Amino acid sequence: MAIVTFQELIDLVIMTLALGYIFKDTFHIPVTAETVDVVDYYKNKARGLLTQDFWYAALITAPAVLFHELGHKFVALGFGLNAIFHAHYTFLALGVILKALNFGFIFFIPGYVSYQAFQLEAWKSMLISGAGPFVNLLLWVGCKMYLRYAVHQRKKLSDRVRNVLVFTAKINLFLFIFNMLPIPPFDGFKFFTGLWKVLTGAP
Repeated sequence: MAIVTFQELIDLVIMTLALGYIFKDTFHIPVTAETVDVVDYYKNKARGLLTQDFWYAALITAPAVLFHELGHKFVALGFGLNAIFHAHYTFLALGVILKALNFGFIFFIPGYVSYQAFQLEAWKSMLISGAGPFVNLLLWVGCKMYLRYAVHQRKKLSDRVRNVLVFTAKINLFLFIFNMLPIPPFDGFKFFTGLWKVLTGAP
């Protein structure tokens, strides 16, 4: 069995393009003489959808979502389950439509991992559910630690690199907190339900 299937790669590309479009005005390149040619930037911005901001947003958001889902997938695979990543086409389409209509806040689920979990032990369910959010937590910690290290060592970071790290930290912290909410269908509900069963011995 392939670890990553061709269909999963297609879903990844589609999800990345959708995320780039949806968040291109949220996570965008700081327009300064250091980061971009200002005239060229606005020419490209007016030219079409695939602007620098599009790819910049995709660079920040897609890895956060992808590594979240890969956390679920690889822990499930480690338990011998057949786990497959899917782009959530319905919610991605909804997100693109809401963005096109200039809605201020966009709620959607870009992807998910499916696996057969018939009579799965509580501790395994807990670890699979928690793997995704805790990957986001690790990415947030990594970005924050590197930023603090750069300040402490007086390491000069370009505006572009600094902003990528700051935005990456923010999106990963958001995904961790959001997904750990203890209400269905979020990962947090399955995680804390599994934790409760492990601690109490409940069936």
